[in-house]
Amino acid sequence: MIIRPLALSDRASWEPLWQGYLTFYKASLAAEATDLTFSRLTGGTEPMGGLIALDGDVAVGIAHWITHRSCWTAGDYCYLQDLFVAPGRRGGGIGRALIETVFEKALSMACTRVHWLTHETNVEATQLYDRIADRPGFVQYRKIL
Repeated sequence: MIIRPLALSDRASWEPLWQGYLTFYKASLAAEATDLTFSRLTGGTEPMGGLIALDGDVAVGIAHWITHRSCWTAGDYCYLQDLFVAPGRRGGGIGRALIETVFEKALSMACTRVHWLTHETNVEATQLYDRIADRPGFVQYRKIL
């Protein structure tokens, strides 16, 4: 398996995984939003990027990250916004490898923290996350505008 930065040429491989991620979270986006997301992830001008995991020529996972400032540290934080492994490929270390690659990327950018969210019902993912990171106990609140 190879994990590498997402490239413009990956659109056809990336999109089914992206749609799988949205379906998993019972979400949908307009085609324009997906186009914008892919452009931001691959354009090189935004404080964000993506990774793709390949098993031969088959895309089996994706991860997207965003860096942002913090009031608590001089270094940026890295938010692992999206992580998805193809059904049937879960439990084989792909998710862990993608997360560890985000850790490496964050270190290379002098980030001081990587953080992410998951839904409380995502038990399979939570089992992995509990092994590789701390769960600080914070509760998320949000207001959709």
